[in-house]
Amino acid sequence: MGKTHAGACVLICLCSALLALSACGSSTKRSAAAANPGRARAVTLILDFTPNAVHAGIYRALAAGYYRAAGIDLRIVQPTSTQETLALIDAGKAQFGLADGSDVAALIARGGDAQAVMAIAQRPLGGLIALRSEHLRSPAALAGRTVGVTGVPSDLAVLDTELRAAGVSPARVRVADVGFDGAQALLAGRIAAFTGFIPDDGVALQVSGHPIEAFALDGWGGPSYPGLVAFTTRRLLGSDPALVRAFVAATAHGYEDTLADPQRSLAELQAANPSLPRALTAASLRAYLPLFAGGQRVALGMIRAGAVRALSRWMLASGLISTAISPQRYGEDPLQP
Repeated sequence: MGKTHAGACVLICLCSALLALSACGSSTKRSAAAANPGRARAVTLILDFTPNAVHAGIYRALAAGYYRAAGIDLRIVQPTSTQETLALIDAGKAQFGLADGSDVAALIARGGDAQAVMAIAQRPLGGLIALRSEHLRSPAALAGRTVGVTGVPSDLAVLDTELRAAGVSPARVRVADVGFDGAQALLAGRIAAFTGFIPDDGVALQVSGHPIEAFALDGWGGPSYPGLVAFTTRRLLGSDPALVRAFVAATAHGYEDTLADPQRSLAELQAANPSLPRALTAASLRAYLPLFAGGQRVALGMIRAGAVRALSRWMLASGLISTAISPQRYGEDPLQP
């Protein structure tokens, strides 16, 4: 369920900007950093989308100086699409990126060099979103009605999975490509539900005065996989494991702080991104907090082997990948010995 919001020409501009930041693997700068360990190394993180509540832990770690203390001068870059983030990290144009766990899996299945290093959200963020006023008790109520999708292949997989789990053939539901205007199409009455990110799209509807009924993927037949992961490449893991460990440790510290004091992290996120609407961002962060927490027997940031196996099975069955992905290939916890 990747996000897209601009044209391909921006990819060239962003790549040029990343090169200008010199966080793209300059051997000279790596040597300089190694010669002067007290000097922070410029490192680039490409987000999955525009800055929002899911990134609160990163901005907390930045404001608290955790990256700087780890020897990292972190530069945060906003992409034009999820696919752009995947492509730039895979090409070595930046060190770290954020993406939906299924998008990272798809990149690996296509032969990419990506490797997940931290689960930011422990559960999938997507699912079906409807207005509560429609009184839909399950996806089964969508039979004979129209559902909006963005056009991303995984959206159809989400829809089909939830319908089948509810005992309804996908053939009984009409599908409309509404792009990223699902909420507008829903409010206009053109569709009965749409596939979207519940802590973002769903919360935005609720804050605007439109209560929703949401059907999360992992509650309706889908796997409980990491909805957002930080990832890098096997090349970087092999050449500079200390940098990867430092980045993950600083990021995890930021999310630990966020769970302990959400209001402080919210304030720091908004200070760095003043255009964020406060009410919406605060409500979205409240929705994300349970997803950050690992829960019983799951450490914050942990990539669970069982979750990866479940994700791989679901993507294979849905036709999103053509070869299984093992937990070892998908991701690892660089903080473990």
